[in-house]
Amino acid sequence: MTDRAQLFLGVIAVAMMVIAIVQVGMIVAAGLLARRVGRLMTEIERDIKPIFAQLQAIGRDASRAASLATAQVERADTLFADIAVRIEQALGAVQSSFGVPAREGRALLSAFRAAMQAIRDMRHNPHRRGRAEDEDALFI
Repeated sequence: MTDRAQLFLGVIAVAMMVIAIVQVGMIVAAGLLARRVGRLMTEIERDIKPIFAQLQAIGRDASRAASLATAQVERADTLFADIAVRIEQALGAVQSSFGVPAREGRALLSAFRAAMQAIRDMRHNPHRRGRAEDEDALFI
């Protein structure tokens, strides 16, 4: 082998050694990074677990509140429906109780008007009054 060949072989050997050292360094760095990421994930999990527990509790409470609100709305709906039915019944009873007296009152008012009209007619038409008295005398 010539000096030149040995020189190139030496350069190749040194280059291979540098590549090997860089690869070992990268493997060590990757291992350290993996360890750090593992610790970071452990810390994040430890910190996030209570948050998720609180979120689950909030979700349960919100679900419970929604079901209670739904029950209250249904109760209110039932109450208002009952009130509407009772108001209709009361108005029907009031209307029927005022209907008969109103008809009787209207009849009395009509009779009163007729009597007033008869009195006016007698005032304005005295001839009819005398005739009525004559007819009363003939009545047996």
